[in-house]
Order: sequence, then structure tokens, then C-alpha cells
Amino acid sequence: MNFTGKAVWEGEAEGKALVSEDPISFLGGVDSETGEIVESGHQLEGKSLKNRVLIFPHGKGSTVGSYVIYQLALNEVAPAAMINQISEPIVAVGAIIAEIPLVHKLNRNPIKNIENGNRISVKGKNVRLKK
Repeated sequence: MNFTGKAVWEGEAEGKALVSEDPISFLGGVDSETGEIVESGHQLEGKSLKNRVLIFPHGKGSTVGSYVIYQLALNEVAPAAMINQISEPIVAVGAIIAEIPLVHKLNRNPIKNIENGNRISVKGKNVRLKK
């Protein structure tokens, strides 16, 4: 299955999907040293972002979250790529400064069409669900 969207930060990456219906707050919701979701009650609480294709609707919270995304990359625990339904400035700036491929506004809802563990490739504005 192929998806096309708009690339916020173009790049190429591949990894297993980590999907959330919940928005993510990177400031306070993600441990920048381990890459683990630490927000209490979050759908992905306890899961690691490292090398995953992180799929979530959008970010939330403080603009400092952009720098948490950058810190994840510096600590080598960042997602391989991110996919949003609609990206907002927090996630967009974080992806750009961390050089993490980010695609949003896909032609199909990725949260409804991709499951945790599916193998996903991202290339520019194109997302592919691999078999």
C-alpha cells in the first residue's frame, strides 16, 4: 500500500511502525535520553521511539518540544521518521533541526491504515507499507 503526502523534511528512512491515536507532547512526554514515551496514560506509554516510524496525529504542548526531538537525535534514540495527519510547528521544527524525515497530509489516514509493527519506508513525500 502506497501513500502520498507533503514532506516537511524530505529524506529516506525505513523501520517498524509505532502508531498512536493520541497526540504527543515531546516536552515532558518523552524521555530525551532513552527515547521512551513517559507521559502517564498515553497510548504508547513505556514504548521506545528509537528507529521506529512514529505515526501520530500531531504534537502538543510547549515549543521546547522541538528541542527535545533534536536531543533525541543527538542521543541516537530518535524515530527513523515521523508521519502526522497534520504537522504543527513543534514537530515540524523538531524534525527539520534533527533532520528526521517528516510527512503529513497523506492521501489516506495513516493511523487507520497502518498497524504497529508494520514495515514502513519513507522517501520524500512517499510512504510505503511493505509486506
